Amino acid sequence: MPSHLRHTIAPGDLPDSIARYLRAHRDHNTSTAVAAFTGDATVTDDGRTYQGATEIERWLNRSATEFTYTIELTDAQQIDPAHYVATHHLEGDFPGGSVDLRYQFSLRDDLIERLVIEP
Repeated sequence: MPSHLRHTIAPGDLPDSIARYLRAHRDHNTSTAVAAFTGDATVTDDGRTYQGATEIERWLNRSATEFTYTIELTDAQQIDPAHYVATHHLEGDFPGGSVDLRYQFSLRDDLIERLVIEP
């Protein structure tokens, strides 16, 4: 996605499904987080891809318990009506201790179809 099409938006202007997912993920509410995805959604995190609700639910449960960390939304961008990027700053007991991660969302029918998380 060309960077010249991106524009910064207020975090409150993120689509409802993304805001719902981010809130639920932060609160470790797996069932609400999974409900923000399409049934055939994919998540790519740390070089691994998870396909469908069952794998995404397992990934969310594991990521909620693997490390203790704080997460802060530091930037939100809209690329087009179906693509958004939410940048988060994480600090915790994971290797390195702090990282900025880009959560790249693709939407379909107002739900998250694809999420790629990378530095």
